[in-house]
Amino acid sequence: MKIEEIENIELKYLSLADYKELKAAMVSSYLNMQNAFWKEREIGRLIKLFPEGQVVIKINGKLAGCALSIIVDYDKFETGHTYKEVTGNYTFSTHTDEGDVLYGIDVFISPDFRGMRLGRRLYDYRKELCEKLNLKSIVFGGRMPNYHKYADKLTPKEYIEQVRRKEIHDPVLNFQISNDFHPSKVMKGYLEGDKDSNDFAILMEWDNIYYQKPSKVAASTKTVIRLGLIQWQMRPYNDIEELLQQAEYFIDAVSGYRSDFALFPEFFNAPLMAGNNHMSTPDAIRELAKHTEVLVQRFSEFSITYNINIITGSMPEVIDGMLYNVGYLCRRDGSTERYEKLHVTPDEARVWGMQGGTKLQAFDTDCGKIGVLICYDVEFPELSRLLAEEGVDILFVPFLTDTQNGYSRVRNCARARAIENECYVAIAGSVGNLPNVQNMDIQFAQSMVFTPCDFSFPTNGIKAEATPNTEMILIANVDIGLLRELNQFGAVRNLKDRRKDLFELRKK
Repeated sequence: MKIEEIENIELKYLSLADYKELKAAMVSSYLNMQNAFWKEREIGRLIKLFPEGQVVIKINGKLAGCALSIIVDYDKFETGHTYKEVTGNYTFSTHTDEGDVLYGIDVFISPDFRGMRLGRRLYDYRKELCEKLNLKSIVFGGRMPNYHKYADKLTPKEYIEQVRRKEIHDPVLNFQISNDFHPSKVMKGYLEGDKDSNDFAILMEWDNIYYQKPSKVAASTKTVIRLGLIQWQMRPYNDIEELLQQAEYFIDAVSGYRSDFALFPEFFNAPLMAGNNHMSTPDAIRELAKHTEVLVQRFSEFSITYNINIITGSMPEVIDGMLYNVGYLCRRDGSTERYEKLHVTPDEARVWGMQGGTKLQAFDTDCGKIGVLICYDVEFPELSRLLAEEGVDILFVPFLTDTQNGYSRVRNCARARAIENECYVAIAGSVGNLPNVQNMDIQFAQSMVFTPCDFSFPTNGIKAEATPNTEMILIANVDIGLLRELNQFGAVRNLKDRRKDLFELRKK
């Protein structure tokens, strides 16, 4: 049929009334295989067991193609199986609504209707069904109809590689690969009578990036996360209670917008050093470190009270006589985790005698995996790449910069990290000045949320931005689901396209 003759294309559930046409289409589609058609009682059983899995394409009311599938508990078949085994000796007794994989039993387009990309419609329907039913993947045994021409020269693996490189044309395998299915295993003796494939089949898989493993715990997995960034004004405080009162005010504000995270800047508690000006600068910051334990305890209490995960920016901390720049993740379930600044700036080392930390890790939260890099650390791309390897979706960067030069370094590097690691990056800094605190005279900041640059994201990679040098909060939603799509279907795929055959990155 010619495209100009098409008046109507329909994707419909298969019914027994279609059986006569279905049989004729199957016979014409599998001319090289004897009795390659389903009996009417078998089709009836499939429809009864799983009506959503059986669909046909009709053109001008005539059956043009069909896709048949079942749901299986794949643990029972993962190590190896034949077509006969996975279909329960063609009875489909292996189908179970409690299964985790959509298994493709058959898909074909009648010869009269080929060349119209109708097969893609059937594959797209299966993908949508897999996502709708929250199944882990689509699996089926793929034929290699041209392999018999090369069987004396190439192993199945070599044949697959040459098809991938477009050196050999295999209409079935080429089509499946172009529809995002990947070969996972070569199986011998999979389908009886498939001489064209030389009795081999390729187990093809498509992974559902939206799959969520069923949980018996009363919890929901969020895909749209709300971030609350606190652009903190440096101002004098009489004591730690006054500072905590201001911090609680902001936590209350972002919590009121139902934010999932509150992000404070680096050294937001520096105003408390004003009372230590009679000390040397190294002693003054060590005195500030004495407040850290109380601050962490109170922030943890705030996280529970206001039902929000808090990234506390950073604070000085003394351990075994050594001074570090650290922060805490205070989860709303009451647990806390510590993170460290790994690269201290030359000024931090020279003026304060501060040491770089040694621990880099991703953190699990009720909103997915996150990472935290303090200020200067974001200028070292290896750190964020290691966190990306651990599955981080959101990278938080509390910072403190005094000049626009320093701010530009943090901003531009954070923006790059979002693109190269296919993640969201949120940066929050302090504004204003502290004339009575040594080495903390002035601050410059514009807090922002960065995204990758692709069709589902802002064209400039900026999701939200605060007014420069103004005390305020910045609220922004980020969609984790868009990151999954980007990883699989983005215009560019920075994580998947890495040449791991040429280089590697690993923690020591």
